[in-house]
Amino acid sequence: MSFTIALIGRPNVGKSTLFNRLVGKKLALVDDQPGVTRDLREGAGRLGDLRFQVVDTAGLEIAKDASLPGRMRKLTERGVEMADLCVFMLDARSGLMPLDYEIADILRKSQTEVVLVCNKAEGRVGEDAVYEAYQLGLGQPLAISSEHGEGMEDLYDAVRPSVDKHDAELQQIEAPADDDGKDRALQIAVVGRPNAGKSTLVNAILGEERLLTGPEAGITRDAIGLSVDWGDRAFKIFDTAGLRKRARIENKVEKLSASDAVRAVRFAEVVIVLMDAENAYETQDLRIADLAEREGRAVVFAINKWDAAANKQELLRDLKEKQERLLPQLSGAPLITVSALTGRGLDRLREAVLEMHEAWNIRIPTAKLNQWLAARTQAHPPPAPSGRRIRLRYMTQIKSRPPTFMVSCSRPEDLPTSYSRFLVNGLREVFGMKGIPIRLSMRKGENPFAEKKKPRGHRSSSKQ
Repeated sequence: MSFTIALIGRPNVGKSTLFNRLVGKKLALVDDQPGVTRDLREGAGRLGDLRFQVVDTAGLEIAKDASLPGRMRKLTERGVEMADLCVFMLDARSGLMPLDYEIADILRKSQTEVVLVCNKAEGRVGEDAVYEAYQLGLGQPLAISSEHGEGMEDLYDAVRPSVDKHDAELQQIEAPADDDGKDRALQIAVVGRPNAGKSTLVNAILGEERLLTGPEAGITRDAIGLSVDWGDRAFKIFDTAGLRKRARIENKVEKLSASDAVRAVRFAEVVIVLMDAENAYETQDLRIADLAEREGRAVVFAINKWDAAANKQELLRDLKEKQERLLPQLSGAPLITVSALTGRGLDRLREAVLEMHEAWNIRIPTAKLNQWLAARTQAHPPPAPSGRRIRLRYMTQIKSRPPTFMVSCSRPEDLPTSYSRFLVNGLREVFGMKGIPIRLSMRKGENPFAEKKKPRGHRSSSKQ
């Protein structure tokens, strides 16, 4: 298990900025507004030649009740328990605050090793803050600027002994891991409208309260990626912020959250579109599903809060009818009823995800495709505009993920879209790709019997 460093501090001291610098990517949302981070975000960090896991936490606030700040504090305290070392961050510009003393007490009680840093200490700004920070009794403070990369050498020197010690102990305990050929982690994005229960569902899959949940809509802001062995397969599951209509997005943080969720969809292999049983397949649900289809992702529909639904059989029939009518481009995609609160239906959800992933990766031999194409066109020939029949000569699959096919056609510009849809629906039925986005393109094939034009300036070599 890799060495884990947790970034701890009150809101708006620059934890997410330092997190992004350590992982080398802009994974965490950053804004001047305090309290942007709410969940624990993990990433593979590096500092020089050191490798470790780094955890970005929510800003600790004085709240111990069941309110949103109270639940955020509880989750952050759990991040401290997970860590091998905590980087306690102060704001050099504002100096010590009463909350900093309280956080110092929490860290002392945790018995976790602590490195104290004064962030935003560009130039001479941090000198006074560094001297003041000695009052916390947590060792020598370091002056850094996570935004400009200043002081990273000092942070490296402070962290290195602990990382080296952990790695040495790990080598003694663990035998070298063999490559057993296991499949790499399957990437899933859980998307939906606010308050559909996405974080609760991910927690149920993980088997622990790893993500912040509650009755308030829009709690999740970052697209949090978590690794888990779900059954006998490794998954990386991205919990995303709830997606609302653009016109209803008012502040900058929500805009950043929405773009982060869209990015998670683009990098996922399978997208779980989670909906509330009471109001599934509303306009925004359809837009989210259409986004996943346009990005070429495999889609699984999950209806949450099914344990509280009334007239289940009638409701299920109505939902299936809506899906086929409103989303014909995803015809046949699985519809799974779940309860994220009780864990009901998670096994069926997992099986649906694996089935859709397998279909998304399908490769069909060219010979089979052309046998199917010949039978399909013989049963339902292409149209004959102006009395000339359009000919489909052959078909091949040019890529998977999503399955993409090319058909050699005599006059592709005259082939109606309806006939292309007819071919796509046939592919879905015969080759087990129901609900999978399929890309089909027509290319004009050369007529081998057409007389080729001679290049200009060509002279016949025949004798007169």
